[in-house]
Parts: sequence; structure tokens; C-alpha cells
Amino acid sequence: MSAELADLLLARERRPIEPVRLPEPLPLAAVPTPALLVDRAAMERNLRRMAEHMQQAGCGLRPHAKMHKTPLIARRQLELGALGICCAKVSEAEMMRAAGIEQILITSPVASVDKMARVVALAATSAAVWVVVDDAGRARMLDEVARSAGIRLGVLVDLDPRMGRTGIALGEPALELVRVIAGCSHLQFIGLQQYAGHLMHLDDAAERARRARETAALGLETRSLIEVDGHEVAVFTGGGTGTFDVDSTIAGMTDIQAGSYVFMDEEYATIGQGNRARFDYFEVALFVLVTAISQPRSGAVTVDGGYKSFASDSVAPVAHGIEGLRYHFAGDEHGVLQLLGDAPQIELGDRIRMVTPHCDPTINLHDWMVVVEEDGLVHELWPVAARGCSW
Repeated sequence: MSAELADLLLARERRPIEPVRLPEPLPLAAVPTPALLVDRAAMERNLRRMAEHMQQAGCGLRPHAKMHKTPLIARRQLELGALGICCAKVSEAEMMRAAGIEQILITSPVASVDKMARVVALAATSAAVWVVVDDAGRARMLDEVARSAGIRLGVLVDLDPRMGRTGIALGEPALELVRVIAGCSHLQFIGLQQYAGHLMHLDDAAERARRARETAALGLETRSLIEVDGHEVAVFTGGGTGTFDVDSTIAGMTDIQAGSYVFMDEEYATIGQGNRARFDYFEVALFVLVTAISQPRSGAVTVDGGYKSFASDSVAPVAHGIEGLRYHFAGDEHGVLQLLGDAPQIELGDRIRMVTPHCDPTINLHDWMVVVEEDGLVHELWPVAARGCSW
């Protein structure tokens, strides 16, 4: 990597991390829109509810920071007992480490020497920085990079739960990879990761639970195979928000990697949980605040939030607490709220809280979280420090 490119990439370390306290609290009417809005009290209830659930279940929590991309929230999760923080990409991990967080698991394999060097540089500052591997050749390369830096790097073998995204096949292929790692002088085998992301949003709660147990059982069979071969498996991590209540009860699962529980979104709200039609164990705590700016025809009003404000990879945004409004994307900068049935009249200048379709990529569109306290006022802004850190 050239020095010029390195300087540009490292500029992320100069991004703000700490909260910005406003000189005077602001009402929402004074907040420029579209704005990424956090209901702090609801978020705190979600954080505490998950922490308490995991404590009662006797399972650890290793929450995924790829969702919120905000070191301030990661710190709060650790304060409430999280074992560590997951990051999907090396640059996210670098931002979390720059904020003083030590326990970091990078959950995507790295395949190039430059990425490996960055992982090793992080691990040189904290032995609790780990990374997953799913290929023997890349494990040997990583070992050589770690040897050159004079450190021993903790690694987890990433198992493919037959999802076909990342990971090595279950059974003998995984065992052979563990043997390769055991033969590397500067890698330390920590355990296994198995993330069944394809199960998180299954609509049928009973099917989701059944398949989560079946998938975990296959991974745990591989763990037993590795242990019989003489290798200690200290960590078996995986799972997510959609299966947290199942994963936390599975013997052998050391911790789960839930992320969306902090804020929730419409994608999750529409799936069932237990006997309930909606997944409402955690509250919606994240919104995009939009303003009604135009009404070129009756029965609809245009708002100032479109594709650049909401991730559009799934369902549409939903108006929070207002019946009869249906959102339609109307371009990069605009959305249209269709007024149905007994929908209230929306006046130009009105502010509407919209539940995000998918919280992770929506957050990645915004520089700041506008934090609303219980008094209804905004006292501070939180920087989305790892925004855009996708490399």
C-alpha cells in the first residue's frame, strides 16, 4: 500500500468518537432533517434486556458492532457485560480499537497480505484482537505475517453452516484446517464461529427455532470431532438477534453475536416470535426523522427522505405511531407518504418518525445519531465513527 493511500485510509482515526454535547438542548422541530434519531431510553432498555437475558441463560454475548458502527454504543455493551465486540471488517475493528476497545473479533476472513498486516498490527496492541480463518493457505500466510511482527495471533475457524457465504465445510475439512493452525508457530487456535445468517429472518418462529437448533448441532458435532483430535475449543460463537432466544439455550454455545437488538427495524418487526405475530421482545429505538415538504396532489405528501436516507434492500420504512400512512420511495432525496383510510392530515413542515427498513445499512448512510432523551429534547449527538468502514 502506498504511503499516500495509507494516509487517506488512516484519516478515519481522526474522526470524532466521543459524544458532542449541545450548548442548549434542542426540540426535534429544530433538528435538520433527514436525521438519524435514537430514542436513548428505548435503546438502554434493549441493551439491559439482552444483557439480563443472556446472564439468566448462562450464555455470553459478543455483540456485532457492524450494526451500529458506533464505539460509544460498543463501550456501553461492554459495560453491561459483553465478552467483546464483533466487527465485520478490518477498518471497523481499527475504529473500535482507536476508541480503546480491546476485545474484538473480526468475523470475516482476510485474504490479502495488506489486510493481514493490519490485523496483526491491531493484535500487537491487544492480544484480545482475534480474526476468523477458513482456508489453510491463508492461515499459513497469516502465520507468516504474525511471525514477521513477532506476535501470536488468536484465530477462530469460520464454519459454513451450509449458507455458502464464508466458512469451511463442517466435519473433516474443518478438522484439517485446525490441524494446520496447530502447526503454525504464530497462530493460536481459539475456537469456532458458525453464523447462520440465512435463518435470522425466517417468518415462521417455530421453523426458525428448529433450524437454528439443527444448524448448531451440526457445528457442535464438528467441535466434538476437533476436541477428540486433541484440540481445545474454548469458544463456539455465532447466532444473532433473530435466534437469540434459541441460541442462548444451546449447550456448547459460548456466546452469540446479536447486533440489531440494540435498535431493531421493520425487517425484524415483521417476523414472528414465540406465539406473537411480531418480533417485539426488543423495542424500536432507531428512526429517521423526515419532514413533509410538498403536496403536489391530494391523498399523498412528499417527505425529504429517500434512498440516501434509508437502506432500500428490503421492506419500506414505516411511520411510527401513525396509522394509515404508506411510504413509497420517490428517488434519492424524496419519499411519498400515501394517506390511506383514516390517516391524519399531514401538514407541510410536520416531522414524522420513520422506522428504518434495515438498521445496519441505514446507519451507514448517516454521519451522526441525533439522541433524544426522555424529556423529548436532543442534548447530544453521537458520531457514527465507523461509517463507510467497509474495507
